[in-house]
Amino acid sequence: MASVDSIEDNTGFAEKNGATFPILSDPSKETARAYGVLGWHGYTNRWTYYIDPQGVIVKIDKDVNPMTAGESLVANLQALGVPAATVTP
Repeated sequence: MASVDSIEDNTGFAEKNGATFPILSDPSKETARAYGVLGWHGYTNRWTYYIDPQGVIVKIDKDVNPMTAGESLVANLQALGVPAATVTP
């Protein structure tokens, strides 16, 4: 996940929500601009980019709903043929 918020804001968000994944910080908005997600007044669009191991963008989901994003992520990964991860305790 990437955000244009500061590292401090992202750290606070991760701690508050118990995030177990890295949140990248792009306060300069350079990466957001490069990916075309920077919208009006500096706000970013909620898009999900699926990038293969060779670094090729294989899908862009521009219809992201935060309430169903996890389900959509799994469905899109399955549609792309990405094998399910094995989780061990």
